[in-house]
Amino acid sequence: MPVVEWDDSFLVWVEPFDEHHKHLVDLLNRSHTELVNDAPAECCGELLDELSDYVSYHFVSEELWMMENSYPKYEQHIVEHNNYIKRLQDFQRDYKQGKAETPLEIFTFLRQWLIEHILKTDAEYGRFTSAHYKKPGLT
Repeated sequence: MPVVEWDDSFLVWVEPFDEHHKHLVDLLNRSHTELVNDAPAECCGELLDELSDYVSYHFVSEELWMMENSYPKYEQHIVEHNNYIKRLQDFQRDYKQGKAETPLEIFTFLRQWLIEHILKTDAEYGRFTSAHYKKPGLT
C-alpha cells in the first residue's frame, strides 16, 4: 500500500510538473516499500540516487519555467530547492559512509518536505498561472 496516495490536491495544473510530481510520489512510495521490506542497504542507496537525479531534473525544469514566466516568487522557490538538494546530498553522502540517520528518518524528512512543497509552495505557482494565463479549452 502506498504511503502517499496521489489525488487531485497535488495538482498544480502546470504540465509537465504534475507528471513530475506523480513520479516523485512514486519514488517515495517505492522507497517506503523497500524500507518496510528490509531491502538491502544498497537498494536504499540506489533509490536515494534516483530520487536525487530526478529531483535535480525537476527543479531545473520548474526554475526555467518560472524564469520564462516571470514568476514573482522565483528566488524564494530556488532557495527552497537548493536547501532540499543540499539536505538530500548530505543524506546520500552520510548513507554511503554508514553515518546516516536511519533510512526511515531520511524517508520521513523527504516525504514531509515533498508533500508540503507541492501542496503549498508549488500550489502558489499553479494559482499564479491560473490568474495570469487562460487555460486551454476555456472561453
